[in-house]
Amino acid sequence: MKSLLRTALVAATAASGLTACATVTRGSNDAWVVNSEPPGASVTTTNGHFCASTPCAIKMPRKSEFSAEIKKPGFKTATVSVTHKTAGSGAAGVAGNVLVGGVIGLGVDMVTGASQDLVPNPVTVKLEPEE
Repeated sequence: MKSLLRTALVAATAASGLTACATVTRGSNDAWVVNSEPPGASVTTTNGHFCASTPCAIKMPRKSEFSAEIKKPGFKTATVSVTHKTAGSGAAGVAGNVLVGGVIGLGVDMVTGASQDLVPNPVTVKLEPEE
C-alpha cells in the first residue's frame, strides 16, 4: 500500500511540474526584431516601446497587439501592424498541459501569452525616399 501511495505521489509531483509548459519553456515575452533599409531608423510603438536605431530588438509581451512607426529623416514614415498567433511550439506546450491534466497550467499559458508568437517577426521595411 505504501508503494502504491508513493508511486501516486511521485506521479502527481511530476505532473504538477509540467503545468504551464509553454510558460516555463518559452516565457511570456519575446524579442520583436525590426530591420530597415536603409538602417538607422527610429521605431516607436503604440504600446510605449521604442528603439533609437534599426536594426533593433524590443522585448515585448507575446500576446501584444500594436502598431509601430519606423522613421528616418529624408524618408517616408512606414507603419506596421503587429498581432499574435498560437505558435507551433506554444501549441505543443498547451497540448502538454491538456495531456497531463494541467488545467491550471493551461490557464497560466493563456493568461501570460506564452503560447503566442508576435507576427510579423522579424519585420523588414524598405523606406521610400521623400519627394
